[in-house]
Amino acid sequence: MNISILGCGWLGLPLARHLLANGHTIKGSTTDPEKLDLLTDNGIQPYLINLNPELQQPESIRSFWESEVLVINIPPGRRRENVIDFHTRQMESVNSQLGNSSISLVVFVSSTSVYPSNPGRVTEGDTIPGKAGRASGNALLQVEALLRGNEAFDTTVVRFGGLIGGERHPGNYLAGKRNLRRGDAPVNLIHRDDCITILTQIADEHISGEMFNAVADEHPTRRDYYQRAAEQLGVEPPQFKAHNELLNHKIIANDYLKATLGYTFEYPDPLEMI
Repeated sequence: MNISILGCGWLGLPLARHLLANGHTIKGSTTDPEKLDLLTDNGIQPYLINLNPELQQPESIRSFWESEVLVINIPPGRRRENVIDFHTRQMESVNSQLGNSSISLVVFVSSTSVYPSNPGRVTEGDTIPGKAGRASGNALLQVEALLRGNEAFDTTVVRFGGLIGGERHPGNYLAGKRNLRRGDAPVNLIHRDDCITILTQIADEHISGEMFNAVADEHPTRRDYYQRAAEQLGVEPPQFKAHNELLNHKIIANDYLKATLGYTFEYPDPLEMI
């Protein structure tokens, strides 16, 4: 197939390489002109695409949308002011390009940040519009609805947990910090290799109209996970408060993804990702 990847960064570029190895033709986008040669060197047809928030020079990149599958991997960002409005306008601009394109399947990379800060086990149906745990999650909820509402193509949404792998070593995240809260809270993480395998299966099998949580099977505590990660890296482990107040501990369930895709995680335990 021809597969376009909107956003060839930390996840999108290795995904593109994996899909190329599977025999697909890959078109990839970047916002950095200096990375165009990197895409070319990897056998990816390069496109410079900026969404600020509207799509810049849409005519010059018309061929980017001439694929069977589009993977959208553009996170909303956490610190941008008016993140909900900005990210929604970005994806409205993309959405407007797809009505007359050859794209038949959109795979949207979302996040488990779409869920409210309620305790307990969370499944795909547990979202509440406008009630995500943070603004970026509310932005993603609006974009999910936008894409799923376009009848010109099918959409599958994959909500990834915290992303680990490659150069992202968790030992660096909290090293040396003290008096941290939420030491007993479970982590909801996924290794990049699992992300790539899941997205590839969805594209290869044209799995459409689905909504998946994608996180590892096991959920060690933040204390156990980040202290072990720091020790493994040889840096000062973080120190958590001895007694945590009652907190909203949330576990993201991956049962539906595993049952629907018949998927077995390469890294079922985040402690094995370190």
